[in-house]
Amino acid sequence: MNFEDFPVEAIRSMEAEAGVIGALLLDNGSWDRLGDKLKPEHFADETHRMVFAEVARQLGAGKSCDVVTVAMALGDRCSMEQVHQLAMYVPSSANLRRHTDLVIERFKSRQLRAVSTELLELSQDHSTSIGDRVDRAQGQLAKLIDDAPRDEWVGAYEGMTQHTGVLESRADGTNRAMPTGLVDLDEYLEGGLRPGELVIIGARPSMGKTALGLTIGVHMAAEYSVGLLSMEMSHSEVNDRLTAMLGRVSLSSVKRPTRGEGLAWDRVMDGVDRAKSLNLHTSDQGGLNINQVRSKARNLKRVHGLDVLVVDYIGLMSGMDAKANRNTQLEEISRGLKTLAKELGIAVLCLAQLNRKSEERPEQMPMMSDLRDSGAIEQDADVIIFIKRPIMANQDLGPAWASYAKLSVAKNRQGRCGYLNLSYIGEQTTFSEWVGPPPSKAIAAPQRAPQRGMRDVEDF
Repeated sequence: MNFEDFPVEAIRSMEAEAGVIGALLLDNGSWDRLGDKLKPEHFADETHRMVFAEVARQLGAGKSCDVVTVAMALGDRCSMEQVHQLAMYVPSSANLRRHTDLVIERFKSRQLRAVSTELLELSQDHSTSIGDRVDRAQGQLAKLIDDAPRDEWVGAYEGMTQHTGVLESRADGTNRAMPTGLVDLDEYLEGGLRPGELVIIGARPSMGKTALGLTIGVHMAAEYSVGLLSMEMSHSEVNDRLTAMLGRVSLSSVKRPTRGEGLAWDRVMDGVDRAKSLNLHTSDQGGLNINQVRSKARNLKRVHGLDVLVVDYIGLMSGMDAKANRNTQLEEISRGLKTLAKELGIAVLCLAQLNRKSEERPEQMPMMSDLRDSGAIEQDADVIIFIKRPIMANQDLGPAWASYAKLSVAKNRQGRCGYLNLSYIGEQTTFSEWVGPPPSKAIAAPQRAPQRGMRDVEDF
């Protein structure tokens, strides 16, 4: 495309617009780095605006696009040659974000020029008070600032009238929480996880954080789209656990199939068949920072959909500034995860390590102050859940306690807090419902009875 006919001042803007579109056409993955910032109206050139709108439509629908698909969709409005020429302007990956910023900056400049004309007219409008004119001028300028509030004030009556539609959808079942598969936990969560929530599962090592996260994730993946960021375990290790969980075989036989009676291949293949129905995708890239998590989540949502993101675990994430202290980094990470949940309309289920303070208390039930390195996690989370397995602290408790786990819902912005009982199936590294009263020192084994395990039990 020849930009010689444009004024010199506009050439850089035109080239930047072409470069951004060219990058998207040749590398659809670039959309995850800049698609949230750009809109068609940011482009000054009409052809650029039209082509970008079509590229955004196709990528936003989860489809791949290139010169041919875009040109065919545009038809007579834009020739194949015009689209092809745009694809020739491709900046380096290092400059792509700068080109994007330049496109937006020039858009803002054009807006500022238009606003300045309005301000000149306001300055000469003596029929209006100077106070009103200044207010109008400030309102026009505020629209140009990225940090300006984007949401308008909503009156109570208007807001509640609109909200009745949400209540109706909840009543008819079309807008409900996403069940975790653990009935007693769902009771505390008023049905399950909800979009926009940051849920923290905290525990000391070997208490079953990953097992509980996978238990919830696998159950939800049967109906919703779930992403697992496994920064602690490799794909092979995750698949070992999924094989044990879905095939209902012991993890020991999965890892050492030549030992004892060997591996029950019929069950393993049943587990593989069960995996067909799961919309579960895993990444084992370690040391991610919040921007990388945001990019990977957006990409997954665009390509496969995303309702729940499981992060294992927050302590393995990196801060944007490696020189900052760990508390500052975790504040950035926890705030970023909460913002991500709201931006993408997903639930974020994040695992967290606890410090040793809980082990020093007689009852050893974790508290929110036990979250390692940062109080920001406690502030940003909507729900905080702690796991305690008494058998891990006292091996003399006996077989009655072997599968017993106690959960504490320590924080719940939209519901009540309390305790519930779960059964930990160690061989398959998964959790299930606990039936009957919890074990005690007075009995040798839990008395199974047809009653739920959700109750406020005494701390051991």
